[in-house]
Amino acid sequence: MSRRGWMLFALMGVLWGIPYLMIKVAVEGVSVPMVVFARTALGAAVLLPLAIRAGQFDVVRRHWRPLLAFTAVEILGPWALLSDAENRLTSSMTGLLIAAVPIIGVVLARLTGDAERLGPARWAGLLVGLAGVGVLAAPHLGGGSAWAVGEVMLVALGYSIAPMIATRRLQELPSLHMAAYALAIAALVYTGPAVLTWPAAMPSGQVLAALIGLGLVCTALAFIVFFELIREVGTSRGMVFTYVNPAVAVAAGVLFLGEPLSGTIMASFALILGGSVLATARRGSAPAQAAQLGDDPADAEEARA
Repeated sequence: MSRRGWMLFALMGVLWGIPYLMIKVAVEGVSVPMVVFARTALGAAVLLPLAIRAGQFDVVRRHWRPLLAFTAVEILGPWALLSDAENRLTSSMTGLLIAAVPIIGVVLARLTGDAERLGPARWAGLLVGLAGVGVLAAPHLGGGSAWAVGEVMLVALGYSIAPMIATRRLQELPSLHMAAYALAIAALVYTGPAVLTWPAAMPSGQVLAALIGLGLVCTALAFIVFFELIREVGTSRGMVFTYVNPAVAVAAGVLFLGEPLSGTIMASFALILGGSVLATARRGSAPAQAAQLGDDPADAEEARA
């Protein structure tokens, strides 16, 4: 993976590793529709003016159907399900369950006939990363309801489908436009439910800070980085950053909440990060691949997997 790919990968591990903590704080003070509305409205308020100034409305208009599909499986359903699940699950447990996204993504890609080629090292990386998640999750599997776990797994399914739509149907749509218009659509959809569940009193400073962080950092900024990542390294490889998210959630707990850093947690860190390195490794150097593949663009594209 390129240096730019690794930078995007590391940044996404942080940007989508901390939302679980923020969502947990937010749902303690406001309703689920309010959380989703605040997050999408703030993100759209930042990105939509930039997208409008950039123009290219004809491109957006030509791709409105896949854009709606992407919005549904990436934002409309998952963010509500995720917020509702965190009323009963811990933020770390939620993050651990979401780590199933890369495995689901690989299965879906193969079922739809457009799978990236996975060598033994990358398969080993996926399994090692999943083992790390399992080690980290095992002590917490007794908590939370089955309904909430099911909600999070539906979120993982949506998160696996959305990148496939983006890479297959929305390649011509700039990342800025994709994020801005998807967030604007979601904000419009959740305006009514948010108004109906508007809090009677002003939420606490912690809740407001969590909502702002979700909207500006974990949404507006994160979406741009997310799209660039999957376009840089591919869907299956790009989504492996979800293995890092649980480690980020644990680190946030240690640094900001004084949670203990046990040997089990440290072992999980090693497995998760080691698995990510293996799962994102190329089978060979670019020059060697080019020499083997010649000038066929289709073969060269397959070699990037």
